Amino acid sequence: MSFSKKFLPEKGVCRVSFTLPDSVSVHAERVAIVGDFNKWNPYKNIMKKDKNGKFKATIELPIGKEYEFRYLIDFDRWENEWGADGLVKTPFEGIYNSAINCYEGENLA
Repeated sequence: MSFSKKFLPEKGVCRVSFTLPDSVSVHAERVAIVGDFNKWNPYKNIMKKDKNGKFKATIELPIGKEYEFRYLIDFDRWENEWGADGLVKTPFEGIYNSAINCYEGENLA
């Protein structure tokens, strides 16, 4: 799993590109990126599968905030982005969300 960020200050956004390798999503039909930026909606930010079996998506997020997210595979399996900027503990025992820092001027992931 991986993601990269590109800051576009003229637009006020951080463009985040996500890649989920086939080793994580083997046999998956559908992968969504869900998080606080889309109110945890599994019908938004659907990733597309490329010819190599990797799911990919790019999202533009407003600069100046940290966002929590996870991958939802086939509506029943959650995966974290282990290369994320950090993990955030949730109210649920042993469950963490991945975090993306979109603060302008930070080091890029």
